[in-house]
Amino acid sequence: MISNEPIRERMGRAENRLNWEISDLGESVPTNELQLENVIDPSGGSNQSRVRAYNERLVLSLVRRHGSLPKSEIARRTGLSAQTVSVIMRALEAEGLLLRGEPTRGRVGQPSIPMSLNPDGAYSIGLKIGRRSADLVLVDFLGNERNFVRKTYPYPLPGAILEFAVEAVEGFVDQIAIRKRNRIAGIGISMPFGLWNWPEKVDAPTGSMDAWRGLDIGGELSDAVGLPVLVQNDATCACGAELVFGRGAQYSDFVYFFIAAFAGGGIVLNHAVYPGRTGNAGALGTMPVWGENGSPQQLIDHASIHELEKILLESGRDPSPIWLQPDHWDDFEPAIDKWINDAAPHLAFAIASACSVIDFEAAVIDGAFPESVKDRLIQATRSRLECLDLQGIDPPEVVKGLVGSSARSLGAAGLPLFSRFLLDQNVLFKEQELA
Repeated sequence: MISNEPIRERMGRAENRLNWEISDLGESVPTNELQLENVIDPSGGSNQSRVRAYNERLVLSLVRRHGSLPKSEIARRTGLSAQTVSVIMRALEAEGLLLRGEPTRGRVGQPSIPMSLNPDGAYSIGLKIGRRSADLVLVDFLGNERNFVRKTYPYPLPGAILEFAVEAVEGFVDQIAIRKRNRIAGIGISMPFGLWNWPEKVDAPTGSMDAWRGLDIGGELSDAVGLPVLVQNDATCACGAELVFGRGAQYSDFVYFFIAAFAGGGIVLNHAVYPGRTGNAGALGTMPVWGENGSPQQLIDHASIHELEKILLESGRDPSPIWLQPDHWDDFEPAIDKWINDAAPHLAFAIASACSVIDFEAAVIDGAFPESVKDRLIQATRSRLECLDLQGIDPPEVVKGLVGSSARSLGAAGLPLFSRFLLDQNVLFKEQELA
């Protein structure tokens, strides 16, 4: 049996330090631009019985990354003995976490039997709390979306969001067969740290957002639904989802921008999300930029969907569809063009600033908007970056994120899966390229 206790606790690490660096959460989004054959595998298993749970997580992580693998290949890639791998895989199959595939014949020796993750082996729920909307998603062990609901609002209030989340979670649970409900690993919450900041930008009444100060939203939700809850910064969750499902197989280091109601971001170093001292590293929305009048401002003042909302309101348009349908912004020109022209130079400035501190391979831009808008924003940012004086640094590739508007909720849903089933790679080994 895999222990419910995270392996990092048994190794004396802090309970809440989550790490995204080694494993996939499920089937990836389209990756036509990636070279997946170059993905580095986790390795370094141990045959000692005291780390059996670690080896189980290692096997699950390896199978997840490759989709399916036979026992012989797992033994080769991990260094575990064939007998140890057989014991582990039989146990995981008995628990319903692995599925046995059809034997592969045609080679010398016994037929090879590939093993893959069982989609119904585990479930997880992700709650994204934003400044204009909240999303709740149910995913299976492969990260496939099984259910999704959204709530929009003018500004977030904890009571209304908790009520929405409890009702939606109960609805999700009711749709899972009773015998499988114990396979729900938990709930992950992604939300901005300091959600009460900048209330004037979302037109919240004075003091209304103060209810978030000191609130243990994870504890409140856990008490209400009886499931374990983990909380992480929303942009960090989105960055982790991009690392796992998107650009993580292509770049070992990148700065990540996620444009939602406010701009935010994350940092990936050496194939791992870097959370920072307080878990808020990559708070790119607060990065200083220059306003039109030469006064210092923040990136959120230009590269945020809130700014597009303002443009629409000023032109007498109803901005609600940009929150209700983030993947379908029809008939919003010329407001979108105006917004892109304002956001792009400030994004370029922020990219150059970030790369003067860390030599990033790439700057990844994603957000809660349609693919066509993303493509235009990225092209405009590339053009603006070329206009900057970049002497002394190597400019990064500016590329689009592959996960899209669901990155924050998908990343949140991944938190319980990592905590219960997958590896914290820094505990026992470093990634190394296998022959």
